[in-house]
Amino acid sequence: MNRLIELIRSAMPRQRRCEGHTIGWLLVAMVAPVIWGSTYVVTTEMLPADKPLMAAVFRALPAGLLLLLFTPALPQGRWWLRTLTLGILNIGGFFYCLFVAAYLLPGGVAALVMSSQPVLVMILSVLILKESLKLHQFFACLTGIAGLSILVLEPSMVLPAKGVLAGLAGAASMATGLVLSKKWGKPEGVSVATFTGWQLTVGGFFLLPFGLIQEGLPTVLTGNNLLGYGYLSLVGALLAYLIWFKAIEQLPVVSVSFVSFASPLSAALLGYFMLDETLTPNQLVGAGAIVLAIVISQRLTVTHSKAGCSNAKLHSQLSTKPS
Repeated sequence: MNRLIELIRSAMPRQRRCEGHTIGWLLVAMVAPVIWGSTYVVTTEMLPADKPLMAAVFRALPAGLLLLLFTPALPQGRWWLRTLTLGILNIGGFFYCLFVAAYLLPGGVAALVMSSQPVLVMILSVLILKESLKLHQFFACLTGIAGLSILVLEPSMVLPAKGVLAGLAGAASMATGLVLSKKWGKPEGVSVATFTGWQLTVGGFFLLPFGLIQEGLPTVLTGNNLLGYGYLSLVGALLAYLIWFKAIEQLPVVSVSFVSFASPLSAALLGYFMLDETLTPNQLVGAGAIVLAIVISQRLTVTHSKAGCSNAKLHSQLSTKPS
């Protein structure tokens, strides 16, 4: 079977194989923010009230420990500090801000505030990764944010400042973690599962003392609460972050950040189908703008993959040409 797959791949033009690889990973990467979009529904409908920190702990820590149980390994050398940094940025700090925003803001509005992440990723990519910015990326980002605004904002809506600040802080935390994850990669010989387990465990333990001191454990847990925590840990953390960190390895960091626009779109659709929320014509226009923003941003990625394949092919031809 493996031999057959290799024969089929070798028969395909190089450019088509590269395009297929890029598009495939973009679709895979989109699974994670779609799952994260369900966080808002689960938080409001299934979790105990007023315990955002403990919700973040129960999401991260069991998933991280479970991954490390099946892929036991410890960081070495400089990777201890890097793992602590990434665990706090990608998991601990981000989860706390995410759940505070989800408790204080309507689900779609919380996702809207978090949607500032691609802008921050573009800026940090210039500063840290020395990447150049494209005009189309700014256009895609503005289109996505405009679409989100139409989708979730209402003229009479009054938003608590704490919730908005929490959302912005969460976006900044994950944007920084995303760019540093791309810059540092992962240790040689360490699997994505182990690397994900390190970060989830660090993030969970970082949040645990704050959660216990500020909120304490829930006094009563219903079956619905347990199902909610289980879903957030196994699906929203373990599965989604395995996909997310693998996609970061395969794709440009700005492209991965734009895929996160799928999260508020997922939240809005879940609210419509599961909570009987209505979608007005304006909101449908907003949803269309979000999809357009994702398509615009990812067409650039596919175009660049074509160019990369062409350059690789030319380099191969030149390197095999007799001197």
